[in-house]
Amino acid sequence: MLPDAVLDLFDPQPGQVCFDATLGRGGHAALLIPKLGPGGTYIATDLDAGNLDYARQRLATLADRHGVTLHLNHGSFADAAAILKPLELAGVDLLLADLGFASNQVDDAERGLSFMRDGPLDMRLDPADDARPTAAELVNTLPQDELADLIYAFGEERLSRRIARKIVESRRAEPIQTTGRLAHIVRPCYPRPRPRKGQRGPARHPVDPATRTFQALRIAVNGELEALDTLLAELPGLLNPGGRAGVISFHSLEDRRVKHAFLQLQQDGIGERLTRKPITADDDEAAANPRARSAKLRGFRKAD
Repeated sequence: MLPDAVLDLFDPQPGQVCFDATLGRGGHAALLIPKLGPGGTYIATDLDAGNLDYARQRLATLADRHGVTLHLNHGSFADAAAILKPLELAGVDLLLADLGFASNQVDDAERGLSFMRDGPLDMRLDPADDARPTAAELVNTLPQDELADLIYAFGEERLSRRIARKIVESRRAEPIQTTGRLAHIVRPCYPRPRPRKGQRGPARHPVDPATRTFQALRIAVNGELEALDTLLAELPGLLNPGGRAGVISFHSLEDRRVKHAFLQLQQDGIGERLTRKPITADDDEAAANPRARSAKLRGFRKAD
């Protein structure tokens, strides 16, 4: 996502240390590793063990060819400090966090991240993490008020009360276990859109009414905002003097946190923002990858 913008923002140099907080399938890594050699180090983490294995196979030869040391870790970027500690590094020169999802995660119905294909209502980025509740457990066990608060806070859904009431009514008849059934429950909570003047055919909502509810559940299941808050709070200690951080967010809850954190760091004299306004995809990238349309990149540089 935003590959040219990431390279421009980081200006990676041979011998630098980069921490990739969200390795995914290794797209950004494949761009950055050749710039870090010889003598560089690329450290990355991801919650998805399958994607981590895929990226390891993709990147091992590339890193060896360019003389870059590769460290890949299965886990959350909230544990960045613990991941770096055994490597005995004072800090990193570059830190990247792409908060989006790999296309294979969204397209896999078994993961339950999307309502485009019916599948189990899971939503865990690490399916083996039994310590985290699935989305099905949340929608079938949370009291109505708590469910409404969750959907409002993490989905910014103005109809959260109505949606939570409908979910509770529906689960009394039968537990909600699939993405398709949940989406079917949520959609009628929205009033029918009015057709525009001169429009032919039935009017459609610009965004599927189930989108915000699914976003809220996914964030809650994976503790996404808590992990981001931890990373941003630890950022000054993770970066070397002159080190740069870049965060790519995809919705306002993430972007606001990044914006305010970078601004506060600048006001505290710790460094400077590299982007007053977020960098977004150009027309070509947005056309080639529709998911890039909502991507926003913000950068920060720690003082020398």
